[in-house]
Amino acid sequence: MPRVESKTVTETATAKAETAAPAALSATVPTPAVFVLEDGRMFRGTSYGAQGTALGEAVFATGMTGYQETITDPSYARQLVVQTAPHIGNTGVNSEDAESRRIWVAGYIVRDAARRPSNWRSERSLDEELIEQGIVGIQGVDTRAITRHLREHKTMRAGIFSGAAAKATDKELLDAVLASAPMEGARLAEEVSVSEAYVVDPQDHGWDGEPRFSIAAIDLGIKAMTPIRFAERGVRVHVLPATSTLADVKAVNPDGFFMSNGPGDPATADVQVKLLRSVLDEKLPYFGICFGNQILGRALGFGTYKLRYGHRGINQPVLDRRTGKVEITSQNHGFAVDAPLDGATQAPEKRYGRVEVSHISLNDDVVEGLACLDIPAFSVQYHPEAAAGPHDADYLFDRFIDLMADTKSAGTKNTTDSKTEDKK
Repeated sequence: MPRVESKTVTETATAKAETAAPAALSATVPTPAVFVLEDGRMFRGTSYGAQGTALGEAVFATGMTGYQETITDPSYARQLVVQTAPHIGNTGVNSEDAESRRIWVAGYIVRDAARRPSNWRSERSLDEELIEQGIVGIQGVDTRAITRHLREHKTMRAGIFSGAAAKATDKELLDAVLASAPMEGARLAEEVSVSEAYVVDPQDHGWDGEPRFSIAAIDLGIKAMTPIRFAERGVRVHVLPATSTLADVKAVNPDGFFMSNGPGDPATADVQVKLLRSVLDEKLPYFGICFGNQILGRALGFGTYKLRYGHRGINQPVLDRRTGKVEITSQNHGFAVDAPLDGATQAPEKRYGRVEVSHISLNDDVVEGLACLDIPAFSVQYHPEAAAGPHDADYLFDRFIDLMADTKSAGTKNTTDSKTEDKK
């Protein structure tokens, strides 16, 4: 798997510099490690993966499976992920299940790490993969207690220290955590995005025949399965960098426009909000997920805010208010859109007309989706590509295809009507 260095996003460079033991030794002889939260709470265990220091925001993920997809999700950049499932690493890792080009978590916290993987698809152990990519972790800690603490006190800055780094005093460790950057105000999408555009073609993913539609997809931290879900349905996907302009979008002559999931604070995404507004003004059909949902909210004039501890895992219940159906969804977000929950409302940016909250979380009533009523645009806060996770929400890809078809049909009809009027 290719490796991309990014000191701003993670502390992997620091971890590599401070790794004292060879990889093989680290994998077989764990050393003391400590997990430190910014409020002073400490959990002691042993090293897992690379040794050194990892700093970031501590969050917990509730998925029972899919740990490889979790750690390779770019939305976890600059975060220390606590896995609530007790046994991690049982099935090893392979080259097919990664959701991006590298591991993006800043650090990894598990309770019982598998001593050896056991699965016919396994190519190496998770411990070996963490060492190879310089990801500092800790094992043997009470992840249930950590999760309860974060639920009661909110997500917070934290650090994992192992090897020589763990020998510092408690005060020195806490001071290092308190000196780290918070997630509020973090602009990370540009750092995890691709630098060059690429195309995901339907013929490469089982589609027989010519593509039905073509879309421009802005990579803000896109997961690999997202363009594949489109391609499986006959949609050619032009994946573009996070800094793309309207001219870049128009250059691929798309039938629709998509913005992906991604890390960081949506309040920093002014460039992407400006781009989306220009796309909406063009009446190009839009679909956004996760970060793309927050950007639509901002483009419509709504605000965003930080959740107390966020939604992360593959078992999050959501109500689709249009159908009345409940979906179990895959989620990874720490921010949300601040929009009225009841009924249609005029968007603060009045030129976009009316909008309604289409989906809500059944755990805490957080906005989980937006639907524009006067322009062709909608979004959801969760991950319908579901890798790993349930497939309850994969209908959303079909809903976007229907929206593109309807928009194209309406445009053709309007053109035909215009020509008929001209003849008269």
